[in-house]
Amino acid sequence: MFLLGVARQMVESHVARSRAAPTPELVPETSRAYPGTSVEPEHLRRLIDDSFLYLSDGQRREIFDSLHRALSDPKNAAVRGAMIEYFATKALTVRAAQIRLSQMSWREKELLAGEFKKEIGSLSAEDQTELGELLRSGLLPVPNDLNQLLLAAFDAR
Repeated sequence: MFLLGVARQMVESHVARSRAAPTPELVPETSRAYPGTSVEPEHLRRLIDDSFLYLSDGQRREIFDSLHRALSDPKNAAVRGAMIEYFATKALTVRAAQIRLSQMSWREKELLAGEFKKEIGSLSAEDQTELGELLRSGLLPVPNDLNQLLLAAFDAR
């Protein structure tokens, strides 16, 4: 009973203090955010790093630098929010695809590579060349093991 009484007093004391003290508002620091938005450059950098794992650090830095320049350009003020939304949507789509592809079994990846091999023939010679370059450079948004399977299927066509 004594412990329950102490606990009740602690709770009542806490409630009384919280009612008396003004609740601080959490206001984001907008000085670092892109003008007209609440998005900070660090948020975009983290989104890029989390969504484009298949790219090197340098390649992800290039994406960030390019996007940062475009968002910082006063000429883009009217479309800044739309640019951020579009990029975030695309980045999250790539991230979701990466997660799904990485969860596939080895057998599923082999079946996918087999289907890929069949589809290569329907591409123009120019598109096949471009696809081969993307596979060799690791720029397709697929996990490394799947990229290797697709590259092997591409080379065996």
